Amino acid sequence: MTTDSQPPATHRRPAARARRPASPPARQLSPAPRRAVSRVASFRYALRGIGYLITTQRNAQIHCALAALAVALGAALGIGRGEWLALILTIALVLAAEGLNTAIEAAVDLASPDYHPLARVAKDVAAGTVLLTALAAVAVGAVIFLPRLWAIAAALLT
Repeated sequence: MTTDSQPPATHRRPAARARRPASPPARQLSPAPRRAVSRVASFRYALRGIGYLITTQRNAQIHCALAALAVALGAALGIGRGEWLALILTIALVLAAEGLNTAIEAAVDLASPDYHPLARVAKDVAAGTVLLTALAAVAVGAVIFLPRLWAIAAALLT
């Protein structure tokens, strides 16, 4: 039998559990940062980033010079469509890795102006990524160009 002060047995609450502290009230989010006014402005910002990369980063300048040399050599040797595709993608991959490396270095320098082991790891891994893509680019260049260059050298020597 139940009294007025007690609910019926079917409505009783389960045994008390450890209660979690109440979550804090939802924070008011600050308004989203201003987005580019237009797609044209977005492209202008991207081109500004590419300009920064090419004008300030010595390794990016070296990569661009080697890319121009590879494109000129490809044109001179008359490489095929698939080889052009491999060459263009390889050049883009190396320059993209160089851009990410530059962005990561800038962000790490901003976030951790003093020496920190994790900052070193982030920078080393980013630089290692550029090295990996550059080595792959050398391999792609060797596969595309060496057979043709050897054929030309052999024809000149005979």
